[in-house]
Amino acid sequence: MSGIFNSELDSILEGTSRSFYLSLKELPRAIRPQVSLLYMLARTSDTIADSEGGEPKELLEALESYDDFTQGRSSDAPELSSFSQFQSNKSEGLLLKNVETVVSRIEGFSDSDQEAIRSCLGIIISGQILDLNRFSLAEEDIASIEKDDELDDYAYRVAGSVGEFWTQMSLTHLFKLESEKENELFEKGVRFGKSLQMINILRDIPSDLALGRCYIPRKSLEEHKLSPQDLLDNSKMESFRPLYDEYLDLTSKYLESAIQYIEMIPHSQFRLRGSCMLPVIIGKRTVSLLRGRNVLDRKDRIKIDRSEIKELVKKVVMAVPFKESSKRLLRV
Repeated sequence: MSGIFNSELDSILEGTSRSFYLSLKELPRAIRPQVSLLYMLARTSDTIADSEGGEPKELLEALESYDDFTQGRSSDAPELSSFSQFQSNKSEGLLLKNVETVVSRIEGFSDSDQEAIRSCLGIIISGQILDLNRFSLAEEDIASIEKDDELDDYAYRVAGSVGEFWTQMSLTHLFKLESEKENELFEKGVRFGKSLQMINILRDIPSDLALGRCYIPRKSLEEHKLSPQDLLDNSKMESFRPLYDEYLDLTSKYLESAIQYIEMIPHSQFRLRGSCMLPVIIGKRTVSLLRGRNVLDRKDRIKIDRSEIKELVKKVVMAVPFKESSKRLLRV
């Protein structure tokens, strides 16, 4: 099954996310094709939803058509090439042009893996459709998520569900646990996924606001005498910081669950543990950098330098065969 990706698709995969690709390529061969394909399918739907080359209703129709096609409810591939010319990322444009080829790769897996891929993708797309309805079709200049449970639901749909899928593939193809431990691993896997989505949300507040989207719940802002519009003013950071720190603390708790998730993976699964370690270490580093910074300042966007990521990759590769070295690296 490792031959399910040809060199062209693998190149597109690498071009859509260089940092996540580092984790994907370290995955064991038994599950790398499934996880890679899900990522490409989800990246396609995300590219549709965020495309600057269409009206909100057109994007919603395209996303729903893509959902029907990937779930097998329709045999007609959606026409997405018209959106490809608007993509600043060349690889994302190629994804839209090659949608039929990418989706056809689902058929190369076992029935259970196909069901898992489609199930997770359906959950992800439901979150993206919800996002389009909530933000792009809203009448306000800046639309906002209303409450914390809506934020939690969104984080689960677009990222926590991926933690479930990752766990399901691991337990199906790589190792077994007792049922009680399996349930615990699934729960921690969901928090693992949510942690990475929360980091994106907390790092990208200015760019999301520029698109008319506020992922910081309105009710929580009101409790701190703030509004979504206030977050456009970087001088409001000190007023916003207590609430912002609460969400950073929540993200840190999710990252702690992610560390516990890795510690539950059998030590013999070196590649799986290593592929999980890298995003957690980068995530912890990002949270640390976000604390004390003015995240409302668009000019001060936090991003881990590529050279630092390369060094982290080396450290993970050196540490992963040894339990104590892995623990120390995760707990820094």
